[in-house]
Amino acid sequence: MSTPSPAPAVSPTPTVSVTPARANWWHSSRNRTLLLIGILVLGVVFLFGGDGWVSVLDATMVWAIAALGLNVLSGYAGQISLGIAFFMGIGAYTAGWLGGGPPLFPGDPNGLGLSFLIWLPASGIVAALIGALVGPTALRLKGFYLGIVTLALVFIGQYLFLNLRSVTGGAQGRSNFPTPGFGDFSFASPTTVLGVDLTINQWYFLLLLPLLVIAAIFVGNVARTRVGRAWRAVRDNEVAASIMGVNLFVAKMGAFILSSFLAGIAGALYASLSGIATPGTWNLLLSVQLIAAILIGGAASVWGSILGAAFVFALPIALDSLQLLPQSASSTGLSSGDLSAILYGLLIIVFLLYEPAGVIGLIYRLRTTTQRFEARRKGGDPATQTMTPSDNESQLDVEPVDRAERTDMPQAPN
Repeated sequence: MSTPSPAPAVSPTPTVSVTPARANWWHSSRNRTLLLIGILVLGVVFLFGGDGWVSVLDATMVWAIAALGLNVLSGYAGQISLGIAFFMGIGAYTAGWLGGGPPLFPGDPNGLGLSFLIWLPASGIVAALIGALVGPTALRLKGFYLGIVTLALVFIGQYLFLNLRSVTGGAQGRSNFPTPGFGDFSFASPTTVLGVDLTINQWYFLLLLPLLVIAAIFVGNVARTRVGRAWRAVRDNEVAASIMGVNLFVAKMGAFILSSFLAGIAGALYASLSGIATPGTWNLLLSVQLIAAILIGGAASVWGSILGAAFVFALPIALDSLQLLPQSASSTGLSSGDLSAILYGLLIIVFLLYEPAGVIGLIYRLRTTTQRFEARRKGGDPATQTMTPSDNESQLDVEPVDRAERTDMPQAPN
């Protein structure tokens, strides 16, 4: 009776434990220190930076909300859009119509005088509804052709904003935009709190910062859900996403509607902050600047949207305020404003050429380099950072495998 041969030894399958990097973000002492430093810097600028610098922070936070909206559509879902300025204008004039007061001068449109709790969300809802109407037609296209269709929205908006004088004020613009407030309290009234005289810009700062945090947390959480994964799958490869069961139309429409909503909110806040808006405010240049913000800050990244908005909108003002060169009295001299424009353009070129992942990609690279340096200094092996695919990396790419290297597949006869 033959003895059964022993079963071949099977090498154990290595177990890989994957820990999400974001789950351990707060447990890092470095991250907690950076967050504390950021809060301290904002506090110092808020209390001692002067009203001018606080106003720069206010405008930057508004543009960051708009950049978050554009990043949802173009960064996460991969749909080219040049119409973000149109939806911001829709939100601004919706806020003016619902919350505006009596006309300030002849020809200024009238408003309904509704509460802040009504006109702010309504500005985003109206923009989202218009996005839902435009989306089914626009999203039948993709790439360059989608960009052309959304570009047409900007020019359609210019025509509407110029001719709907009862809402927009026409070419002279509208100046009776509402100011946020609750009951008898208004964020546009300087008041004293605990012996500190708070200006209008400081009150707006206290309003805009929580709104930006809420928008950033919301977008970041949505991007990590099933909806966000569907957006990234559509961005990477629509055919593969469809095979995987992703409804392309639903995914694109969801991104388009959320992007329009955030753009409408940002437009209403900007109009309330500036107090006046003309049809020329919502032009093609604004859309291009917001596209530059998400490209420079980092596409498909919440922090990239915020840093990109600061880079595009706040940095030129900061460079100009430094006055590296005196203002020239002649028309041929190089003024500080000219130098700021030159440095601003050079920085954009450098980032686009040498750091396509934007400012946020540069920060991640510096962090990895620091970890490797610390590992070498301690005498160990260089640290290798195991990361899950980031938001702006493809998750549908398949690495080719040579058939000759596979031992579990039959080989072709010689």
